[in-house]
Amino acid sequence: MKVHEYQAKALMALYGVPVPKGQIASTPSDARRITEELGGRSVVKAQVHAGARGKAGGIVLANSPQEAEGAAASLLDKQLVTAQTGPEGAPVHRVLIEQTVDVAKELYLAITVDRTYRGPVVIACEAGGMDIEEVANTSPEKILREGVDPLIGFQGFQGRRLAEGIGLDRAQSRQASDIISGLTRLFDDMDCSLVEINPLVVTADGSLLALDGKVSLDDDAVFRHPEAQELRDPEQEDPLESQAIDAGIAYVKLDGDVGCLVNGAGLAMATMDVIKGAGMSPANFLDVGGGASVEKVAQACRLMLSDPDVKRVLLNVFGGILRCDIAAAGVIQAYRETNCELPLFVRMLGTNVDEGAAALRDSGLDVTFSQSLLEVAAALTASSESKG
Repeated sequence: MKVHEYQAKALMALYGVPVPKGQIASTPSDARRITEELGGRSVVKAQVHAGARGKAGGIVLANSPQEAEGAAASLLDKQLVTAQTGPEGAPVHRVLIEQTVDVAKELYLAITVDRTYRGPVVIACEAGGMDIEEVANTSPEKILREGVDPLIGFQGFQGRRLAEGIGLDRAQSRQASDIISGLTRLFDDMDCSLVEINPLVVTADGSLLALDGKVSLDDDAVFRHPEAQELRDPEQEDPLESQAIDAGIAYVKLDGDVGCLVNGAGLAMATMDVIKGAGMSPANFLDVGGGASVEKVAQACRLMLSDPDVKRVLLNVFGGILRCDIAAAGVIQAYRETNCELPLFVRMLGTNVDEGAAALRDSGLDVTFSQSLLEVAAALTASSESKG
């Protein structure tokens, strides 16, 4: 779960990370007032769940309260299109008004989960303010890493080693180590998947400041943090994904036209590989889960069918905890409730497969059965060619 920059900075501040003075504004007049309180100059920053805001005009330097008011007016209640939002953009309903800062140097600092290390890893780089992926491609030697031991935690000598590696002096090294220590505690306490400061700046007086902040919480751990629900902004989420979250369904919108309804994340991934291998693209990742009821399967199917990009549907079920007849009944219910006539491709194995197949045959739906993933790929290919 992503949170806004102002929320991320509030969390970081609780763990001792220095952040600029600022307030959130939802109207242009609020932006003017806050800028006056900050001394007459400010930075107006659109609050969206996407990066690359500066390049898209989402971060504006205001040299007067009037300029801040105008900048806020140009951003609020608009769609901000960045390299990370896609052409539809993201709605801007709040702007963060922050003090201006004299920057001497920009650095990068983050904590994420590293599969190779099999745990959290602190990443630091002297090239801050840039996309870390770009640095990794052009100057990988600048990216420094330190693993966080799950038993003893992040150690001070690791922080000093990273600080020295990105060119900080002794005093700054101590501050950087404290900042990293705070971030690792935040990462652990809130079950984060990412904590990032880009840039972490050295100011003109030599101190460190988190000029930007990003925090992402692990979706599967949010239930342990009821307070985190207040940080969620459904308006920044894909509408279908937002509905799925509310319904407790694992759904991710993709850019293809083959709707996928599968039980089990691994099988869902294999199903998407089959679709790509057949020369098409999945419209979604959808794992209905093992213990789903008829109504939950129907709810998941209705959600998938509401996507206008879906042109055909693949039901791939290995009946175990979720019986095949339950999956079939849910799909039939959803098709009838939505008056859907899209072709349905079915591969079912396991518990009550005969009952499920019989129900689908008798449903009157346009159903094509397959016994294997290879047959599924062939059937999808033949369908695509016939339509072409």
